[in-house]
Amino acid sequence: MNTEKIKSEIRKSIEGLLEGVLVELLEYLNQMNSAKSDEIQRSKYLSKILKKDPNLLRRHAE
Repeated sequence: MNTEKIKSEIRKSIEGLLEGVLVELLEYLNQMNSAKSDEIQRSKYLSKILKKDPNLLRRHAE
């Protein structure tokens, strides 16, 4: 998928979002724009781990 197609799909995805969600999405995108590549990679790894085991943080907090 090329960049223009990805941007088009993103535009379609955000059409029906509530204002509060859009604000959070904008904040997240701003963080991604200012993040270093190693920070982004760590975030991807953490997301992958949490998707595999969604109760991981709860168990570690107990």
